[in-house]
Formats: sequence, structure tokens, C-alpha cells
Amino acid sequence: MSLQVPALGVNDSVKSLEVTEAVFGQPFNETLVHQLIVKYMANARAGTKAQKTRSDVSGGGTKPWRQKGTGRARAGTTRSPIWRTGGVVFAARPRSYDQKLNKKMFRSAIRSILSELLRQNRLVVSGDISVESPKTKLLIEKLKSVDAKRVLLVVESVDVNLALAARNIPYVEVIEAANLNPVMLISSDKVIVTPGALKQVQESLS
Repeated sequence: MSLQVPALGVNDSVKSLEVTEAVFGQPFNETLVHQLIVKYMANARAGTKAQKTRSDVSGGGTKPWRQKGTGRARAGTTRSPIWRTGGVVFAARPRSYDQKLNKKMFRSAIRSILSELLRQNRLVVSGDISVESPKTKLLIEKLKSVDAKRVLLVVESVDVNLALAARNIPYVEVIEAANLNPVMLISSDKVIVTPGALKQVQESLS
């Protein structure tokens, strides 16, 4: 059984395309999709926060003052955590937030997202996304019929003109089919795919 991905507009060079139910007709698995989104968000974290412990702080090689007779509390080092310039007791260290998700689960989650986008009429195909020159107004003219706050353009390979034309439009993102990002997919009100990119996605998820 096959499904139809609608065209972006009536004047588009591509009217509609058939896709397989195995990729675009899957039920929405909220648990799996949530796990994938959490993985992507976690893997995007830098994890570079760092603080100095008493062994990292400079100075403190000698005893600040003698043990007795000064009227002050005894002190052995200026690197003590109770000093203003001392180290931190439980210091933050650089760490990795990366999470793993096997390929089978990843493909299943992407199929689930694409199927839900198609059911909600948020996934459309268009054969006329490219622009002749790197001008933002040309791309805006092509997308004027799209009623969406956030638009994701999925192409086979990112053209320089298209990339330059889209980078100044805050609500438009361009991505290659080989690098599908689940966060971009679910956060976009409209996902516009070229026929070549749609074929590429279907082959990789079949």
C-alpha cells in the first residue's frame, strides 16, 4: 500500500509523490520519539564547565602565618576552600552528556515523526525550491504561499545560492536529507521536501 505526499501548491512542478506505508504510514511512538529528542538535546550540550579544586589554584605553597601567637585562626594554605581565593570543594569538571541510541531505534523514531507530519499535513513536496541567485527576496517570493511560522527545507544537497538566500530568514532552515534532525522536524510547522530528497529519505529508512 502506498501513500501520497501532497505538493506545496497547485502551480508546483511536482503535483504529488507516492511513498511507502512502511516509512510514512507508521503509528506515532511518543516514547521512542521523546527518547530520540532527549538524546539529540543532550548530545548538543558542550559539557565544558570547570572549576578549580584546591590542587588547581595557584599559590599556597607556604603557611600564611605561624600557627600560634597572631590572634588569628590557624591556617595552613591560602588555597583552602574557606578562603576567598581558594579552591572549590565539589568542583564542576568537564564531562560528556552524550547518550546512545541504536540505529534501529533511530530509524523507527524518524519514520514515526515523518508519518505524523504527513498525517497532520505538515509534510509537502516541491520541485521548485532552488533559487537562481543568492538573494533572500527570491526565496521569500517562492515561500509566500506557505502559511507557517517555521519552515524546514529538506534537499538532496545544499546549494550555495539556497543556503545564502535562507540564512537571513529567521523562520527558514535548510538541511540535507542525509542529515535529518528530529528536533528540526518536530519544531517546524511545515517541512518542504524535494523529490530527490524524499526518495533519499525513503531509501535510507526502508
